[in-house]
Amino acid sequence: MHSELSVLDLVLNASIVVQLVLASLVLASIISWTMIFDRSRVLKRARRAADDFEQRFWSGGDLSALYRDLDQDKRGVSGLAAIFRAGFKEYVRLRKGDSWDAMAVLLGTERSMRVALSREMDHLEVNLPFLATVGSTSPYVGLFGTVWGIMHSFHALGNVKQATLALVAPGISEALVATAIGLFAAIPAVIAYNRYSNQVERLNNRYEEFVEEFSTLLQRQGQGQSQGRS
Repeated sequence: MHSELSVLDLVLNASIVVQLVLASLVLASIISWTMIFDRSRVLKRARRAADDFEQRFWSGGDLSALYRDLDQDKRGVSGLAAIFRAGFKEYVRLRKGDSWDAMAVLLGTERSMRVALSREMDHLEVNLPFLATVGSTSPYVGLFGTVWGIMHSFHALGNVKQATLALVAPGISEALVATAIGLFAAIPAVIAYNRYSNQVERLNNRYEEFVEEFSTLLQRQGQGQSQGRS
């Protein structure tokens, strides 16, 4: 009895529709777990890079030297470092010459940093929509397999004279397996999506705060230079 109702036996003896449902759910689950591990690595690296850059930025060193180091980094920069590099590069470009408008320089620098920030957020949010889709649709896909399996079981009863539990048990069992696999695919995806969305939002707030703080720092520097020229 145990071997007849084993999960593997139920899957192998299920109807083709239920097997396709189970295969799609298993595939979605495998892809989801791959993306979950990938996002975990990317977000952890982004938080560590933000910590390292903020420590270096607020250490009181020369910003021009920091920019040159980042610009020469062959490994590439991301996160706060990329935002700073984009903003400082635009700041240096706009303030060249004797006649420059401090407000125009500040607005151009902040606009450049906002573009870099948007690019960084796009990188952090990769795969999150897929996790949200798997988390929201997998239970319904599993439910479809459940309904189909139950329909198949009751349809088989029309060909027998006496209905027994043994006749409908395999079909109902395979239907419940579809529901279980749907939940197995959905629950980790939902948990990961909520967790990583929160982490991405916190990083976005951190990037936004840096843009505001760096803009304020450049504004003070610009005002000091304007007063010096006057």
